[in-house]
Amino acid sequence: MKKEKLHSRVLKDLILKQKITTMPEMKVALGTMVDVTIFRKLKELSYLRSYSYRGKYYTLPQVARFDEQGLWFYRNVHFSRQGSLLSTIEYFVRHSMGGYFEHELENQLQVGVRTAVLKLLKENRIWREKVSGRYLYCSSEKKVGKGQFTARKKQQAIGDSTLEPMGSEFFLEEGITLIELFLSLLDEKQRRLYAGLESIKQGHGGDKKIARLFGLDVHTVAKGRKELWSKEIGLDKVRRAGGGRKSLEKKRLKS
Repeated sequence: MKKEKLHSRVLKDLILKQKITTMPEMKVALGTMVDVTIFRKLKELSYLRSYSYRGKYYTLPQVARFDEQGLWFYRNVHFSRQGSLLSTIEYFVRHSMGGYFEHELENQLQVGVRTAVLKLLKENRIWREKVSGRYLYCSSEKKVGKGQFTARKKQQAIGDSTLEPMGSEFFLEEGITLIELFLSLLDEKQRRLYAGLESIKQGHGGDKKIARLFGLDVHTVAKGRKELWSKEIGLDKVRRAGGGRKSLEKKRLKS
């Protein structure tokens, strides 16, 4: 085996063993103090760099276990299939249904995003507009961005607020919570999708929080969330044909 390939193999074995590694650890493994040498060997392995901790940690695509959003959290270190924090935010914003507020991005990515979004704005990679006094970040593609903005405005009109644990004032005299009453009015699919939406708004760990709050199985919440992210939701009719109120006919007086 050539010496060059041997060095790459040393790094690969290190990462496969530890899952993630740092520059100092790789320098020790290769016996070098030169960053360029390490990067040259990493390039042969198609490495990934964390978007948290200023890119301090490294891993390999075959090690990462990305979720459906393309994120992998390992020991409080965050990786993205998109690579850097800037690319990840740009991707999330561009593929969202109704854009993102800053706090929503931070809930999803579990890191601060203020500096990153300002840089993306300066580079015209995203666009923003105020909704209810807060900046909504949307795609820089005019048609897509306007569609996201319009969708979020409609969502805000019907109450776009993150659910909080309900206090005693939210209980009816019969002992049934308002949320339970509301969910009882929905069919199975509507409950699942609504739970999925609230889970998305909660960010990381939202499935468990919403499952506990709504009294649903966590897998049901996860399914609803995935259906929303896929954007392939069949708009089935809730009522069957012929259902609903019967049409009124004028009664004729008997002659």
